[in-house]
Amino acid sequence: MKQAVDLIYPKNLIQEPVLCQMVKEIPVIFNVRRAKVNEKVGEIVLELEGGESDLKAATDYLKRRGIKVQPITHDTFES
Repeated sequence: MKQAVDLIYPKNLIQEPVLCQMVKEIPVIFNVRRAKVNEKVGEIVLELEGGESDLKAATDYLKRRGIKVQPITHDTFES
């Protein structure tokens, strides 16, 4: 199962390896589809792949770390 999400990183997490830490804990595969990072904010369009419960665990993990997570519809994702 695949899920696309839009991630907004706060300034304090831009330099942190959050995605790397996430996949060490949760068995999902991620693919960065688009990214824009500067010293104030990080924006990433991410494709996650895994089981349904693992995808939920991954998005919950990111939210707990302080990252804003928004699901992306297929139409939005492909444009």
